[in-house]
Amino acid sequence: MTSRGRYIALEGAEACGKSTHAALLAADLGAVLTRETGGTAIGAKIRDILHDNANHELDDKAEVLLIAADRAQHMHEVLRPALDAGRHVVSDRSAFSSLAYQGYGRGVPLPIVRSTNDWALDGTWPELVLLIDVPAEVLSERMRKRHLDRFERADDAFHARVRTGFAEMAAADPARWLVIDGMGPVADVAALIRSTVRDRLGI
Repeated sequence: MTSRGRYIALEGAEACGKSTHAALLAADLGAVLTRETGGTAIGAKIRDILHDNANHELDDKAEVLLIAADRAQHMHEVLRPALDAGRHVVSDRSAFSSLAYQGYGRGVPLPIVRSTNDWALDGTWPELVLLIDVPAEVLSERMRKRHLDRFERADDAFHARVRTGFAEMAAADPARWLVIDGMGPVADVAALIRSTVRDRLGI
């Protein structure tokens, strides 16, 4: 019998460094590196809709459902095959981002966001979530240097609600979540993440 792979997600606010650290961790583990949204060809098309600055009229409910559609396809093509084959998966974002962005950020009721994503994922949520924590003023400075997409262009109040959502979820479920200080040198933060995964999951 092949041991089931472990599902790890990196989460955090825009420009926190999670994409960099997801790639470093996946390489170190020999894991499948993926992202949500956009981790499949179909998902990439959905992501284009979600992040397109021209889509001013996208309804919050439609946003939740589009992201859930991405997750269902991601589960079908990436997560289930990899985990069942014993491959570890490291994901840049996960369904917890939906709770933070569409729930806390947009104000869609959290039970609806959770149940919709749970159905899309067949109940498979990350077993370890690493929240990269960077001060808001540093994030703002980093964002000023980027070409911003539809989510990144949201107002400061929205981003504050998203950060609050991540912090509250991490505090409520410490067995699953760990907050990582993202302000050190990349190599030091990566080493901390790697040791955390080793301690928590034994891999």
